[in-house]
Amino acid sequence: MKKIKYLQVGFEHPITAWEVQGIRGAIIKTAGEKHKLFHNHLNDGYRYKYPLIQYKRYQGRPLLISLDEGIEEIHHFFEHMQEGVMLGNRPYNMVVSDIRMQQFTLQVWDKLFDYRIVNWLALNPKNYEEYAKTDELSKRLELLTKVLTGNILSMAKGIDWHIEKPVEVKITHIYEPRLLSYKQTKLMAFNLTFRSNVFLPPQIGLGKGASSGFGIVQHQKHNN
Repeated sequence: MKKIKYLQVGFEHPITAWEVQGIRGAIIKTAGEKHKLFHNHLNDGYRYKYPLIQYKRYQGRPLLISLDEGIEEIHHFFEHMQEGVMLGNRPYNMVVSDIRMQQFTLQVWDKLFDYRIVNWLALNPKNYEEYAKTDELSKRLELLTKVLTGNILSMAKGIDWHIEKPVEVKITHIYEPRLLSYKQTKLMAFNLTFRSNVFLPPQIGLGKGASSGFGIVQHQKHNN
């Protein structure tokens, strides 16, 4: 069991999917690059831990998610926040529409929760080769289930949550994957629904690009 503080900051004006990186850059610049949780980089390279500050686009508008230590850092952004920023070649008014502070208890339950994950970058070069060499849906689902389980365990490790019970993941529906740009590389992105006995906070990211709007987890109501 792990108690985690959760802060969600929504912004008023819409953006395109391609402008999430622009919002991320504007927030990092406003907060100051010396505050490393905003960009997950260290002086000697990348911070290989789960991102505690994440940038999303939800219902067409920017969304900033902060967890635990990330919440303690978020004041660096609000102290210097300016409404007028540039997203590429266009001005953008960064107006906060709502702020929600919650605390969640993360644990492995005896029941299953229903989720949807959007624009999930599941495959690295090694498991992409394994995925591509078979046309059998069952084997592809088995691989994706294994990767998704690993992503959940990596998230837990990154927030110092030590899971001691078996994690159950079952993919219930998968949509046709599409290619999306990530760091100037085209990668296969998946939208799918799944069930798990692990409770996950809404809108957090899983997998590659979790801090930048990829692999967003959304709660689903289960229809019996």
